[in-house]
Amino acid sequence: MAKQKHIALDFEIDKLTNSIENKLTGESFPTEVSQLTFEELNKVTADKTWQFDWGKEHRTPTYKIYKLTTVAEPQTIQGLISIKIDRDHVFLSLVESAKHNFGKNKTYAGIPGNLVAFACKVSVENGFDGFVAFVPKTQLIEHYKQTLGAVQFRNRMFIMPPKAKQLIQQYFNT
Repeated sequence: MAKQKHIALDFEIDKLTNSIENKLTGESFPTEVSQLTFEELNKVTADKTWQFDWGKEHRTPTYKIYKLTTVAEPQTIQGLISIKIDRDHVFLSLVESAKHNFGKNKTYAGIPGNLVAFACKVSVENGFDGFVAFVPKTQLIEHYKQTLGAVQFRNRMFIMPPKAKQLIQQYFNT
């Protein structure tokens, strides 16, 4: 069986928040993470503002795609994450903020942190103590070490249980 090539992730943690935070007002909004429906996937793939091909990701049967929304606006996707449950950890395949959450004029901060915390939560729920792995872009390795407390081993980064539990507590108050 051919070894699957993973995309090097290049998401930036803009800010670790307690949820997601409105950039103009500083107000935090409660969020929900749920699996992306087929209808939503069709809208995402038709919307050319997303950087990644989420339809292709959906066609990989071992990956599940989740959306981040606010409780107040469940129809507006703030970000997407694709994860795979591995033997002993959760693997992050893709993480992306919606276009309106990019750049200086973004609506919300905290999207990537929220999604990574969700992956840590899934890891704990699957008995992996919070272990999460991903392949980083080389230029972001130090960024992930500083913002997520991730450690590097060869070409992968890992979020270890103590930091995973901090992220879960911060975003999910559990």
